[in-house]
Amino acid sequence: MMLIPTHHFRNIERKPEYLQPEKCVPPPYPGPVGTMWFIRDGCGIACAIVTWFLVLYAEFVVLFVMLIPSRDYVYSIINGIVFNLLAFLALASHCRAMLTDPGAVPKGNATKEFIESLQLKPGQVVYKCPKCCSIKPDRAHHCSVCKRCIRKMDHHCPWVNNCVGENNQKYFVLFTMYIALISLHALIMVGFHFLHCFEEDWTMILLILLCFEGLLFLIFTSVMFGTQVHSICTDETGIEQLKKEERRWAKKTKWMNMKAVFGHPFSLGWASPFATPDQGKADPYQYVV
Repeated sequence: MMLIPTHHFRNIERKPEYLQPEKCVPPPYPGPVGTMWFIRDGCGIACAIVTWFLVLYAEFVVLFVMLIPSRDYVYSIINGIVFNLLAFLALASHCRAMLTDPGAVPKGNATKEFIESLQLKPGQVVYKCPKCCSIKPDRAHHCSVCKRCIRKMDHHCPWVNNCVGENNQKYFVLFTMYIALISLHALIMVGFHFLHCFEEDWTMILLILLCFEGLLFLIFTSVMFGTQVHSICTDETGIEQLKKEERRWAKKTKWMNMKAVFGHPFSLGWASPFATPDQGKADPYQYVV
């Protein structure tokens, strides 16, 4: 597929009066702080429901087919605690990735008042999105599903029914990591179950289905986890890599890039979906190039 040159989908002007701010509707009154973010997309909602169903199916098979019937109580208790903890963290990470604003740019902010407030100097350039009528910060891209421009948008993931962007990339990385871990854990337990108590009944069908699910999810989420960590370390989103965009931002070390996504400083909070990373204050000049 041929990529469209940048100047075809970005409206770039050096003077604010040519951005046609009179055609933009002023942004709506902002909601209260902490308002839940949720994308009303049928495909994404269906994929999110399927994700939860598959995790709960694995939970059912692990507990009621393998662990509870086992006579080794220590084995059952230890593996039950570990699997349930990882499954809980996976679903919590999924919720945070789905219900967190990924970094949406205020819709309709390409108004005359906002452009004048930027105090543009001669030669400075601002980017306008003709689809959502907003002034784009640097490295922002428009999502056709969310119908918003997203800061540092990596991609839109239907499995979390949301874009992966500046504010929720940590939760998406944790989601892929914990899903990969519970998939690996389930496969190991199924292997031990086959070795010690092979049974020819209806439970075999459930175990075979769990093996197929675990192997598929292990491969998929491991690849996604690796690509996300690589994108974070190189400070280059998936869209920027695909479009081979020119690097206009300062280069930082891999460790600094990791801390920018997971928070400062390094702590156990990096592995917790309940710890919100400190993104810092918004730069008022992020819209100007």
